[in-house]
Amino acid sequence: MRHILLLHICLFSLTLSAQNNAIGFNEKLTYTASYNMSGILTDLAEVTMETSPVKTSSATLLKLKCTATTYSKWDNFFKIRDLYESYVSPKSLTPYLYNRDINEGGYYKNMKYTYSHKTKTVKSVMKKKNNTVNKTVSIGSNTKDVISTLYYIRILDFEGMASGTNKTFPIIFDNEEFKGMITYLGKETISTSLGKKSCYKISIGTSESGTLKGTLWLTADANKIPVYGKFKIPVGTGELKINSVTGLKN
Repeated sequence: MRHILLLHICLFSLTLSAQNNAIGFNEKLTYTASYNMSGILTDLAEVTMETSPVKTSSATLLKLKCTATTYSKWDNFFKIRDLYESYVSPKSLTPYLYNRDINEGGYYKNMKYTYSHKTKTVKSVMKKKNNTVNKTVSIGSNTKDVISTLYYIRILDFEGMASGTNKTFPIIFDNEEFKGMITYLGKETISTSLGKKSCYKISIGTSESGTLKGTLWLTADANKIPVYGKFKIPVGTGELKINSVTGLKN
């Protein structure tokens, strides 16, 4: 079950010329994450996605934060306390810093990235319970981490994209770069806790066979928020359903 609570969103990124007109500084989205246990879809955790401004000596960055927390009644079965953060340009969502801190069923890992886009490298520091590894990883000019990738999909022009369009894009995860893939499937209206929503429907996957397959629905409006997702990974299937939204830019 490791990482299943984030996999619904971890594989997106496209056109470099896109500019951010969808995501503001104080947005908060909350979701219920469900997992198929013995044939029954069971609500296991809350996933929260939120943004905030972070001032540096030279600029103001957009902090992207995602947390996943199992409901207390499931903690004895498989306790999850995951944190993912990416500090990006507010206009282009280009990442500069990344932090991942996961605690899943007693398994702990912390991963930090510092990007150097001029040299096309990432300096990473990986910490486990009794081990620290420093490494420099070569990346492509467009490579993003999973959180900046997650948000980047929302600034794409789906209105100008034909149904059936396929795209690939680079993602760095656990010090390895791989290709994510999406297929735009057109518009579909679905029922959510926020009411009926016209959505952009997207199929997702990776270049690594069997790692992830899924479908994501983004609202077909100026905010393009993810409201529903289905995913399939080697250990099972699950869903992500939106519960509440505050602080939207548009």
